[in-house]
Amino acid sequence: MDNVHFSLLLITISIFSFSCASLIPSETIIFPSIQAKNHIKSLNLTPKESSAVPSIRHAGTDSRDVKLVEKQINLIDGTESGKPAPSLGHHAGYYQLPHTHDARMFYLFFESRHSKSDPVVIWLTGGPGCSSELALFYENGPFVISKNLSLAWNDYGWDQVSNLLYVDQPTGTGYSYSSDTRDLRHDEVGVSNDLYDFLQEFFAKHPEYAKNDFYITGESYAGHYIPALANRVHQGNKAKEGLHINLKGFAIGNGLTNPEIQYKAYTDYALEMNLIQKSDYESINKIYPECQLATKFCGTSGKISCTLAYVLCNTIFSSVMKIAGNKNYYDVRKKCEGDLCYDFSDMEKYLKQKSVREALGVPAGLDFVSCSTSVHEAMVTDWMRNLEVGIPSLLEDGIKVLIYAGEYDLICNWLGNSRWVQAMEWSGQKDFVATHDQSFTVDNKEAGVLKSHGALSFLKVHNAGHMVPMDQPKAALEMLSRWTQGKLADSNPKSQSSTHVSDEL
Repeated sequence: MDNVHFSLLLITISIFSFSCASLIPSETIIFPSIQAKNHIKSLNLTPKESSAVPSIRHAGTDSRDVKLVEKQINLIDGTESGKPAPSLGHHAGYYQLPHTHDARMFYLFFESRHSKSDPVVIWLTGGPGCSSELALFYENGPFVISKNLSLAWNDYGWDQVSNLLYVDQPTGTGYSYSSDTRDLRHDEVGVSNDLYDFLQEFFAKHPEYAKNDFYITGESYAGHYIPALANRVHQGNKAKEGLHINLKGFAIGNGLTNPEIQYKAYTDYALEMNLIQKSDYESINKIYPECQLATKFCGTSGKISCTLAYVLCNTIFSSVMKIAGNKNYYDVRKKCEGDLCYDFSDMEKYLKQKSVREALGVPAGLDFVSCSTSVHEAMVTDWMRNLEVGIPSLLEDGIKVLIYAGEYDLICNWLGNSRWVQAMEWSGQKDFVATHDQSFTVDNKEAGVLKSHGALSFLKVHNAGHMVPMDQPKAALEMLSRWTQGKLADSNPKSQSSTHVSDEL
């Protein structure tokens, strides 16, 4: 069937090239390898080596009998949190993935600052191919990093209300590695199976947390990872595979989940935010029918058709950016400074220090890869696939779903996310759409606008871009706390987090 799609798409591209030749300059069509490099460059995260899979082995994990090697870590001294750092359970480790040739998955685990009975929350950063340490140090982790590379406690770290787990995945991301390029993943089946294997081993290693409520969270390309993992866990539970994982819900922040709907929202959002003019809007929209057709051919399992859809549809985004100029497409209120939109280089410097690497148990000679070009390119056929299709069955089984989005992000904007959420077919769809918006308040001020019915919630977060926990840390912590407690829609809840953090934003 994919061959039929391929033939049709070649015809489509021929028509597209003719009809849009005078509309879109050829240099705005960005092909996968260039797109990956542009995403990495935009975040100032170019690794020293392009290879995501250095040929080295981690001492102590060569035996298949030893799958998970973990150590307790102490990255910060002092008692600002109210407890000495050594008394907090901070761990780093490697898991030898069983269904691979030689892959090791790196993770960091931070016990809740207040109760081990708090939910276990896993965070997945997107990219694809960007390390979850980005979120750890700049968004919702226990620490914030300063220019002198020292760490301080983050009052709004999500470990205030949860046992927090960060994973570098897919293989080749961050400190995760393999000596065999065959371990690079190309779709959500491989990604979700690896994560499921890891969770099975993690809860076996930490049985005291196995019965805790479990939530999957993340942002950006995790709009693909998260639904895939949630379905894998849920199906594993139903089939009684291994340990039961107490999945209660998942949250996607500014994610890419249903590309067919979300790519149409680029021009609508850009026009609304005055990034383009009406004439630009009408011209660029002529591209969308071909993008939509290609995306339909891609579906949920296409290959060649998905790559062609990627090329066609990203012409829409690149055309908007060509007109918008040096706007930060993660936060349109800001401009990119030179070639960079954000500078996360302090994190890279910190994680490349020998003392830090030794503390984390990272093998000698392994370079930290913040955002991997190799992983990004390997996942190109996955990019335009629709991951929304697996969500309705989870909702029907009572799994809570929260989709949230900062209002100033362009690349995974709130408008496109709101549209696919409302278009999703499930038993509560009509009631969800009919539900009135309500204020999401923090400290008696509106921090966002919430629509919620049954197990599904959508939250538009004010004064935030792509990375909501970085831009609105207190609101993000309140969101997590209320949502996991089932109080997200309460207008004035006495949330757990409110008792643990100061009133200062």
